[in-house]
Amino acid sequence: MRQNDFLNTVMPFKDKLYRLAKRLLVSKEEAEDATQEVLLKLWSKNENIAEYKNIEAFAMTMTKNFCLDRLKSKQAGNLKLVHSNYRDEHTSLQRQLEAEDSVRWMERIMESLPAQQKMVLQLRDVEQYEFEEICDLLDMKPTAVRVTLSRARKTVREELAKKHNYGIS
Repeated sequence: MRQNDFLNTVMPFKDKLYRLAKRLLVSKEEAEDATQEVLLKLWSKNENIAEYKNIEAFAMTMTKNFCLDRLKSKQAGNLKLVHSNYRDEHTSLQRQLEAEDSVRWMERIMESLPAQQKMVLQLRDVEQYEFEEICDLLDMKPTAVRVTLSRARKTVREELAKKHNYGIS
């Protein structure tokens, strides 16, 4: 595969690779490094990459596996927690603070989910993957994906309800 063909094939979904890496690794810097590593691995497979039925799914699987390996490594304890802040210059300070607070709460809630729930929720609700694609990426049966997604959404809903109710029942 020529360089231009590779760039046209892989680069359109590089942001999805980054977002998945960020969700799993939390740190912006670690996610950037992981994305770069995956892209380099894809480039090294450049000659054979056309053999893969779904290059995007292959790349997402590579990203997931790389990030999970990274988290299991000895260096996982050294991962720096860095949260990106949402900013919109056209909103009031109050709305901006509320938006930042909401983003932080969602990040905390998603980080507290089990790894499989976190990945399924990220792929379905954030990345907008179809169920069949998620099944292929995570090597799960459709029923398992639906149950995992349902449990993840339920946990998020319950945690948000607790936050918004301020402990009032």
